[in-house]
Amino acid sequence: MKSKFFTTAAALACLTLGTAVQSETLRLSHQWSNKDVRHQVAQIVADEVAAADVDLDIQIFGSKSLFKPREQYRPLSRGQLDMTVLPLSYAGGQQPAYNLTLMPGMVKNHDHAARLSASPFMEALEEKMADDDVMVLVHGYLAGGFVGKDKCITAPDDVKGLQTRAAGKAFEQMLAGAGASIASMASSEIYNAMQTGVLTAANTSSSSFVSYRIYEQVKCYTPAGDVALWFMYQPLLMNKAKFDGLNADQQKALLDASAKAEAFYLEEAKKQDAASEKVFRDAGVEIAQMTAEDFDAWRALAQETSYKAFVADVPDGQELLDMALAVE
Repeated sequence: MKSKFFTTAAALACLTLGTAVQSETLRLSHQWSNKDVRHQVAQIVADEVAAADVDLDIQIFGSKSLFKPREQYRPLSRGQLDMTVLPLSYAGGQQPAYNLTLMPGMVKNHDHAARLSASPFMEALEEKMADDDVMVLVHGYLAGGFVGKDKCITAPDDVKGLQTRAAGKAFEQMLAGAGASIASMASSEIYNAMQTGVLTAANTSSSSFVSYRIYEQVKCYTPAGDVALWFMYQPLLMNKAKFDGLNADQQKALLDASAKAEAFYLEEAKKQDAASEKVFRDAGVEIAQMTAEDFDAWRALAQETSYKAFVADVPDGQELLDMALAVE
């Protein structure tokens, strides 16, 4: 009888150990504060997966506490990081095609951005991600605008001679074509650069302008309105091998959580622009509006600079550009 008790106890211990071994903790990295919409997207996924009770936890490392902003894609592709929320164009050095996800004048509005995310254009980009052992869990675009430390920026002539931060290679090319000097940096570095005089102008997402308190350092803000030149694809990505290694219940929990987060992301992205305008206005910052004529001038400049350079630099660049422009 005593022997039977120990045999049963040992069996139970083995079962318990087996369950513990199957439990997974995923590390998710991003560069933003916990008030930012991109953190909220990550938190929804983490909370929903935890609620599914499938022995899967997601530990979020925000505020660039685990990896520097532009250094997240490579460790993700190598399996050294499980998940990240980041602007995909940050990885344009590894995959030049990703620069198309931050191309001036490419996206008209948030609903158009959602259609791009569900289009053959995005499928083509996801094939390139798969080659890097990366997959998309949550699609999302954010709009943005311009800030000027000393003046308003609405048209190309307004940036001539300014030291400007642009998010991504394509915007840098366009702004350089307008006569601006370019200083490359992550959006999290804009505040200090403005404060120290390194920058006199910048563009980034509405959300980043608010979460990094850029309104404390500028005179004028041009938010995304009826006309938005700046849209940037900022998905939640996962290492594909890590996802494939999860069991079916864990995979389903992740996908279900991601679908909920993606719906939230789209609706919240639409609110970010008006909300950012109010924050800047309340802080005493002048608000400028870009006109349709301003937009056309920027796009004409982009066609001669960033569009042309993209096609020249990327072997299948014209095909990808045409696929993106075909989405109405």
